[in-house]
Amino acid sequence: MFLSRHAPFQPRILGACLLLGGLLGGAQPSLAEEASGNQRWVSDSLNTYVRSGPTDGYRIVGTLVSGEKVELLRTQGDYSQVRSASGASVWIPSRDLQSVPGQAERLPQLEQKVADLSAELKGIDDAWKVRVQGMQETLDSRKKLIDELQAARGALDAELTTTRSQLRDAQAQLGEEQQQVLMRYMAYGGSIAGAGLLLGLILPTMLRVKRKRNDQWV
Repeated sequence: MFLSRHAPFQPRILGACLLLGGLLGGAQPSLAEEASGNQRWVSDSLNTYVRSGPTDGYRIVGTLVSGEKVELLRTQGDYSQVRSASGASVWIPSRDLQSVPGQAERLPQLEQKVADLSAELKGIDDAWKVRVQGMQETLDSRKKLIDELQAARGALDAELTTTRSQLRDAQAQLGEEQQQVLMRYMAYGGSIAGAGLLLGLILPTMLRVKRKRNDQWV
C-alpha cells in the first residue's frame, strides 16, 4: 500500500545539488512552493515510518517516501494524520513533516535555475568579450595614431633643425655682405672726401694764377 524509500539520486543530480548547495538558502523562498491549505511534504532527512494511530504505541503500517507530497488532515499531540498519494490515511510524527517541497521536487526547478544562470553568465561573458575586443580595437587605433603623430613630430623637428641651421647661415652671410657694403660706402665716402679736399686745395691756387695773368695783361 505504501512505497519504500526512493533510490539514491543519480550522480548528475547529486552534482547539481552540491553545486547549488550555497544557493539553497537564498533560492528556497523563491523556488519552494509554500504550503497552501493542508499540503505538506515528508521530510528529506530520514526514512519515515507511519502508524495506524497518533502515538508511538500504534503499530507501524508502512513508510512514506522521503519528499513525498501528502495532505494534512489533522494534528493530535506529536503526530499528524495525513493522506498519501495512494489515498490512505496514516499518522506520522509532526516533526517529520515540512511546509516546503523536498529536494526531489525542487531539483528540476534548481536545474532550470542553473540553466538560466549559465545562459545569463554566457551572455555576460560574450558581451564582455565583445566589449574587450572593441576596447582593444580602440586602443590599437589610438596607438597607431600616436605613432603617426610621433613620426610627424620627428619629421617636423628635423625640418625645424634644418631651417634653423639655414637661418644661421643666412644671417652669417647677411652680416658679411653688410660689412662689405659698409666698407664700400666708407671707401666711396673717403674717395669723395679726398677729391673734395684736393679740389679745395687746387682750385684757389688755380684762381690766383689766373688772376695774376690777367693783371699782367693789363
